Amino acid sequence: MPHIHRELHRSSRIGWLRAAVLGANDGTISIASLVVGVAAAGAPQGSIMLTGVAGLVAGAMSMAAGEYVSVQSQADTEEADITKEKHELELEPERELEELTAIYVSRGLDQPLARLVAEKLTSQDALGAHARDELGITETLRARPMQAALASTVFFVAGAIVPIAAALLAPAARVAETSAATALVTLVILGGTAAYAGGASVYRGAARVAFWGALAMGITAGVGRLFGAVV
Repeated sequence: MPHIHRELHRSSRIGWLRAAVLGANDGTISIASLVVGVAAAGAPQGSIMLTGVAGLVAGAMSMAAGEYVSVQSQADTEEADITKEKHELELEPERELEELTAIYVSRGLDQPLARLVAEKLTSQDALGAHARDELGITETLRARPMQAALASTVFFVAGAIVPIAAALLAPAARVAETSAATALVTLVILGGTAAYAGGASVYRGAARVAFWGALAMGITAGVGRLFGAVV
């Protein structure tokens, strides 16, 4: 019996990985920025904690709704395209066969072989062949709204807990500095981990996320300090 070589490709993770990375980064950056901004304005520690928790709840709900609506729109578009393709296969099967043949010719097969491949795939699963090769829709990369919404929400909360915990445990006079430093370390770890999971450069991924997180917290701290001085 021949040995079957199985390969694990990172693209199979892209659906939940994108949502998880977005949720974790957004949770850490947005809540850390809130905490740092309010702390820089001179607010008491209790108000800082209330702001952080309120931001966590609001952000998690917004993330869940936003991801679900966005990915569901993509899923609806995919479903509409597949339904249209199914209808065309029923009405004009020969034309669809020629279309599939032309796709394979454009990818490097000669005409007779392209026709043979198109006929073979059409006889087995015509809709699947057109969905994959004409529309670019595969089972691995199909839009999954609930998966995206759940991953985003869970990882948003996980990311948001870090700056809130730092603000809770930090000395009252060092809430902003402690939260910012803790968030930056977390972002470096998140960026590196996401890059590693996706097969990209760990250092580049970590640096990219840390840069944007530091920029967001720096701007928010400046705004908080400015409005705190005015008030």
